[in-house]
Amino acid sequence: MFKQHFGLKFNPFDKEIPTDKLYESRDLKELDSRLKYMLDNRGICLIVGEPGSGKSTGLRKFYETMSRSLYKPCYLPLTTLTVKEFYQALASLLGETPAYKKVTLFQQIQSSISNLYFEKRITPVIIVDEIHMAPTSVLDDLRVIFNFKVDSANPFVLILSGQPSIRSKLSLNSCYPLRQRITMRYSMQGLTPEETASYCTSRMKLAGCTREVFTPAALAAIHTTSGGFPRSINNVALTALMYSTAHKLDMVDEEAVYQANVETGV
Repeated sequence: MFKQHFGLKFNPFDKEIPTDKLYESRDLKELDSRLKYMLDNRGICLIVGEPGSGKSTGLRKFYETMSRSLYKPCYLPLTTLTVKEFYQALASLLGETPAYKKVTLFQQIQSSISNLYFEKRITPVIIVDEIHMAPTSVLDDLRVIFNFKVDSANPFVLILSGQPSIRSKLSLNSCYPLRQRITMRYSMQGLTPEETASYCTSRMKLAGCTREVFTPAALAAIHTTSGGFPRSINNVALTALMYSTAHKLDMVDEEAVYQANVETGV
């Protein structure tokens, strides 16, 4: 109903928007720049951000645009895995048939990474999302499994992405060796008030809207209630569109955003 009411071709705040249509905020641009630096220099990178801050979206764009002739991207959305399960998942992503024994899995992974980089001239890019969910045993083994030639070479890119609680885990003494090997860090900041307004407007235009729908006060309220985090912006803006449709309003005003905020609990 709201799409017809506002003349939209599709839901402008759908999270599955194609990566080439993403709004390029300061955050996404900086994240993209840091990730491209890692492609050139290799090693371990840590991306930290609150839920819905755009980490996974930025990683999805990075993953999709990577040259497959130069890089082998391996994306692993982490759940609560044991070390062995983690090894098995990583071996499978690298194209191996996972062995049963942990020690053999370890050898499989290191051999596969070395073969890709030194023989095929392809850099493995391993992205571990939701790293804050990893038990310390997995974090401990990350340092070991990505240790090549006694640190004289980094034939890989390892990107760890997670919520701020990962900092507490990495601060443990047992994780010090891994923490020391992280060469690049970036914390997602969220959109500024100006970016939030531009984001909402650009999303509406992308969906076919030919006029201004959100009032300036509504856009300011969306930023305040969402904290500038894209997922929350999407939820509030979409609910505000539905509220305005139900009340036969031509514009989304501050009251509609307030009601949307109450409904979504952002």
